Amino acid sequence: MTSMTRAATQLASNSGAKTRRFARGSDTTVLTEIYQEGIDIVALQRTLSDSLKTSIGQFTLTNPQFNRLLAVSPESALCDISNVLGASEYQPLAEDMAELVAMYCCLFDLEHVGLRLTVLDRAMCPKFHVDGVACRLVCTYQGSATQWLSHELVDRSKLGRGSLGLADAESGLYRYDSDISSLQCGDIALLKGESWPNNKGFGLVHRSPSLIGDECRLLLSLDFTD
Repeated sequence: MTSMTRAATQLASNSGAKTRRFARGSDTTVLTEIYQEGIDIVALQRTLSDSLKTSIGQFTLTNPQFNRLLAVSPESALCDISNVLGASEYQPLAEDMAELVAMYCCLFDLEHVGLRLTVLDRAMCPKFHVDGVACRLVCTYQGSATQWLSHELVDRSKLGRGSLGLADAESGLYRYDSDISSLQCGDIALLKGESWPNNKGFGLVHRSPSLIGDECRLLLSLDFTD
Protein backbone atom coordinates (compact mmCIF):
# COMPACT_ATOMS: atom_id res chain seq x y z
CA MET A 1 0.00 0.00 0.00
CA THR A 2 1.47 3.38 -0.99
CA SER A 3 1.63 6.32 1.39
CA MET A 4 -1.13 7.95 -0.71
CA THR A 5 -3.46 4.99 -0.08
CA ARG A 6 -2.65 4.84 3.63
CA ALA A 7 -3.20 8.58 4.12
CA ALA A 8 -6.40 8.73 2.09
CA THR A 9 -7.86 5.68 3.84
CA GLN A 10 -7.12 7.20 7.25
CA LEU A 11 -8.72 10.51 6.28
CA ALA A 12 -11.80 8.74 4.97
CA SER A 13 -12.18 6.71 8.16
CA ASN A 14 -12.06 9.91 10.23
CA SER A 15 -14.76 11.74 8.30
CA GLY A 16 -18.12 10.81 6.86
CA ALA A 17 -18.56 14.15 5.16
CA LYS A 18 -19.69 14.08 1.54
CA THR A 19 -19.47 17.78 0.72
CA ARG A 20 -17.04 18.38 -2.12
CA ARG A 21 -14.60 21.25 -2.37
CA PHE A 22 -12.05 22.82 -4.74
CA ALA A 23 -8.64 23.90 -3.49
CA ARG A 24 -6.38 26.34 -5.32
CA GLY A 25 -3.42 28.55 -4.59
CA SER A 26 -0.07 29.77 -5.85
CA ASP A 27 2.11 27.88 -3.35
CA THR A 28 3.11 24.28 -4.11
CA THR A 29 1.86 23.17 -0.68
CA VAL A 30 -1.70 23.49 -2.01
CA LEU A 31 -1.18 20.20 -3.86
CA THR A 32 -1.22 18.30 -0.54
CA GLU A 33 -4.87 19.32 -0.16
CA ILE A 34 -5.76 16.46 -2.51
CA TYR A 35 -5.42 14.16 0.50
CA GLN A 36 -8.32 15.88 2.25
CA GLU A 37 -11.68 14.15 2.34
CA GLY A 38 -14.09 15.94 -0.01
CA ILE A 39 -11.42 17.62 -2.13
CA ASP A 40 -11.88 16.43 -5.73
CA ILE A 41 -9.67 18.94 -7.56
CA VAL A 42 -6.64 20.99 -6.60
CA ALA A 43 -5.08 23.65 -8.81
CA LEU A 44 -1.64 25.18 -8.35
CA GLN A 45 -1.96 28.50 -10.16
CA ARG A 46 1.08 29.86 -11.95
CA THR A 47 2.23 32.15 -14.74
CA LEU A 48 4.41 30.55 -17.39
CA SER A 49 7.73 32.27 -18.05
CA ASP A 50 8.41 33.92 -21.40
CA SER A 51 11.10 31.37 -22.22
CA LEU A 52 8.71 28.51 -21.50
CA LYS A 53 5.96 30.10 -23.61
CA THR A 54 8.40 30.50 -26.50
CA SER A 55 9.50 26.89 -26.20
CA ILE A 56 5.89 25.71 -26.13
CA GLY A 57 4.92 27.80 -29.14
CA GLN A 58 7.84 26.51 -31.19
CA PHE A 59 7.09 22.92 -30.23
CA THR A 60 3.39 22.97 -31.14
CA LEU A 61 4.08 24.78 -34.41
CA THR A 62 6.66 22.20 -35.44
CA ASN A 63 4.83 19.14 -34.07
CA PRO A 64 1.10 19.63 -34.80
CA GLN A 65 0.31 15.88 -34.55
CA PHE A 66 2.47 15.04 -31.54
CA ASN A 67 1.11 12.35 -29.19
CA ARG A 68 3.48 10.34 -27.01
CA LEU A 69 3.08 8.13 -23.97
CA LEU A 70 6.08 7.02 -21.93
CA ALA A 71 6.97 5.74 -18.47
CA VAL A 72 9.46 7.88 -16.57
CA SER A 73 10.99 8.18 -13.13
CA PRO A 74 12.06 11.39 -11.38
CA GLU A 75 15.67 10.43 -12.08
CA SER A 76 15.19 9.68 -15.79
CA ALA A 77 12.48 12.21 -16.63
CA LEU A 78 14.60 15.09 -17.95
CA CYS A 79 16.76 12.87 -20.14
CA ASP A 80 13.81 10.80 -21.41
CA ILE A 81 11.65 13.83 -22.15
CA SER A 82 14.50 15.74 -23.80
CA ASN A 83 15.17 12.77 -26.08
CA VAL A 84 11.52 12.57 -27.09
CA LEU A 85 11.12 16.30 -27.71
CA GLY A 86 14.38 16.47 -29.65
CA ALA A 87 15.57 19.99 -30.43
CA SER A 88 17.41 22.06 -27.83
CA GLU A 89 14.92 24.94 -28.10
CA TYR A 90 12.40 22.70 -26.36
CA GLN A 91 14.60 22.36 -23.26
CA PRO A 92 12.54 24.80 -21.13
CA LEU A 93 9.47 22.66 -21.80
CA ALA A 94 11.37 19.45 -21.01
CA GLU A 95 12.68 20.92 -17.74
CA ASP A 96 9.22 22.05 -16.65
CA MET A 97 7.70 18.66 -17.40
CA ALA A 98 10.49 16.90 -15.51
CA GLU A 99 9.81 19.15 -12.51
CA LEU A 100 6.13 18.18 -12.59
CA VAL A 101 7.09 14.49 -12.69
CA ALA A 102 9.27 14.97 -9.61
CA MET A 103 6.48 16.81 -7.75
CA TYR A 104 3.89 14.17 -8.62
CA CYS A 105 6.13 11.26 -7.61
CA CYS A 106 7.07 12.94 -4.34
CA LEU A 107 3.45 13.74 -3.49
CA PHE A 108 2.24 10.18 -4.03
CA ASP A 109 5.40 8.21 -3.17
CA LEU A 110 5.77 6.83 -6.70
CA GLU A 111 8.87 5.49 -8.44
CA HIS A 112 7.49 5.76 -11.98
CA VAL A 113 4.63 7.55 -13.72
CA GLY A 114 2.91 7.34 -17.07
CA LEU A 115 3.45 10.59 -18.97
CA ARG A 116 1.38 11.64 -21.95
CA LEU A 117 2.02 14.77 -24.02
CA THR A 118 -0.44 15.60 -26.77
CA VAL A 119 -0.92 18.42 -29.25
CA LEU A 120 -4.64 18.84 -29.96
CA ASP A 121 -6.63 20.70 -32.58
CA ARG A 122 -9.96 19.35 -31.27
CA ALA A 123 -11.41 18.29 -27.92
CA MET A 124 -9.86 14.95 -26.88
CA CYS A 125 -12.72 14.03 -24.48
CA PRO A 126 -15.54 16.43 -25.45
CA LYS A 127 -18.23 15.03 -23.12
CA PHE A 128 -18.19 15.32 -19.36
CA HIS A 129 -16.97 12.11 -17.74
CA VAL A 130 -15.15 10.67 -14.73
CA ASP A 131 -11.85 8.80 -14.83
CA GLY A 132 -11.30 5.37 -13.33
CA VAL A 133 -7.86 6.38 -12.06
CA ALA A 134 -6.86 7.34 -8.53
CA CYS A 135 -5.55 10.83 -9.24
CA ARG A 136 -4.40 12.37 -12.51
CA LEU A 137 -2.20 15.44 -12.93
CA VAL A 138 -3.06 17.65 -15.90
CA CYS A 139 -1.41 20.79 -17.20
CA THR A 140 -2.53 22.68 -20.29
CA TYR A 141 0.59 24.39 -21.56
CA GLN A 142 -1.16 26.13 -24.45
CA GLY A 143 -4.80 26.77 -25.35
CA SER A 144 -8.03 26.38 -23.41
CA ALA A 145 -7.77 24.31 -20.24
CA THR A 146 -9.83 21.49 -18.71
CA GLN A 147 -13.45 22.19 -17.71
CA TRP A 148 -15.16 20.63 -14.70
CA LEU A 149 -18.41 20.53 -12.72
CA SER A 150 -18.83 20.70 -8.96
CA HIS A 151 -20.36 17.52 -7.52
CA GLU A 152 -23.49 19.23 -6.25
CA LEU A 153 -24.25 20.62 -9.71
CA VAL A 154 -24.15 17.25 -11.51
CA ASP A 155 -26.83 14.64 -12.16
CA ARG A 156 -24.47 11.67 -12.42
CA SER A 157 -27.20 9.47 -13.83
CA LYS A 158 -26.73 11.44 -17.08
CA LEU A 159 -23.07 10.51 -17.47
CA GLY A 160 -22.05 8.09 -20.22
CA ARG A 161 -24.93 5.98 -21.52
CA GLY A 162 -27.25 7.83 -19.17
CA SER A 163 -27.11 10.80 -21.52
CA LEU A 164 -29.04 8.73 -24.12
CA GLY A 165 -26.73 10.13 -26.77
CA LEU A 166 -27.65 13.73 -26.05
CA ALA A 167 -25.13 16.53 -25.75
CA ASP A 168 -24.14 17.53 -22.23
CA ALA A 169 -26.13 20.76 -22.46
CA GLU A 170 -29.26 18.83 -23.45
CA SER A 171 -29.09 15.68 -21.31
CA GLY A 172 -29.81 17.28 -17.93
CA LEU A 173 -26.30 16.54 -16.65
CA TYR A 174 -26.11 20.16 -15.49
CA ARG A 175 -28.56 23.07 -15.60
CA TYR A 176 -26.69 26.21 -16.62
CA ASP A 177 -23.60 27.05 -18.65
CA SER A 178 -22.47 29.07 -15.64
CA ASP A 179 -22.18 25.77 -13.71
CA ILE A 180 -19.08 24.93 -15.77
CA SER A 181 -15.75 25.84 -14.18
CA SER A 182 -12.45 26.02 -16.05
CA LEU A 183 -8.82 25.67 -15.13
CA GLN A 184 -6.40 28.22 -16.54
CA CYS A 185 -3.57 27.66 -18.99
CA GLY A 186 -0.44 26.80 -16.99
CA ASP A 187 -2.30 25.52 -13.92
CA ILE A 188 -0.98 22.30 -12.41
CA ALA A 189 -4.13 20.43 -11.45
CA LEU A 190 -4.81 17.18 -9.61
CA LEU A 191 -8.10 15.49 -10.52
CA LYS A 192 -9.31 12.83 -8.09
CA GLY A 193 -10.85 9.83 -9.84
CA GLU A 194 -13.12 6.93 -9.00
CA SER A 195 -10.23 4.67 -7.86
CA TRP A 196 -9.11 6.96 -5.07
CA PRO A 197 -9.85 5.17 -1.76
CA ASN A 198 -13.49 5.59 -0.71
CA ASN A 199 -14.20 7.89 -3.66
CA LYS A 200 -16.52 5.71 -5.76
CA GLY A 201 -19.29 7.91 -7.13
CA PHE A 202 -17.35 11.10 -6.40
CA GLY A 203 -14.67 11.22 -9.11
CA LEU A 204 -14.32 14.66 -10.62
CA VAL A 205 -16.67 15.24 -13.58
CA HIS A 206 -14.64 16.97 -16.28
CA ARG A 207 -14.07 17.30 -20.03
CA SER A 208 -11.77 18.73 -22.65
CA PRO A 209 -12.80 22.22 -23.79
CA SER A 210 -14.07 22.99 -27.26
CA LEU A 211 -11.35 24.80 -29.17
CA ILE A 212 -11.97 28.11 -30.86
CA GLY A 213 -11.05 28.57 -34.52
CA ASP A 214 -7.55 27.29 -35.26
CA GLU A 215 -6.59 27.19 -31.58
CA CYS A 216 -3.92 24.59 -30.75
CA ARG A 217 -3.76 22.95 -27.33
CA LEU A 218 -0.77 21.29 -25.65
CA LEU A 219 -1.78 18.96 -22.81
CA LEU A 220 0.37 17.04 -20.33
CA SER A 221 -1.09 14.32 -18.11
CA LEU A 222 0.57 12.13 -15.47
CA ASP A 223 -0.88 8.89 -14.08
CA PHE A 224 0.11 6.19 -11.61
CA THR A 225 1.91 3.16 -13.01
CA ASP A 226 3.10 1.61 -9.71
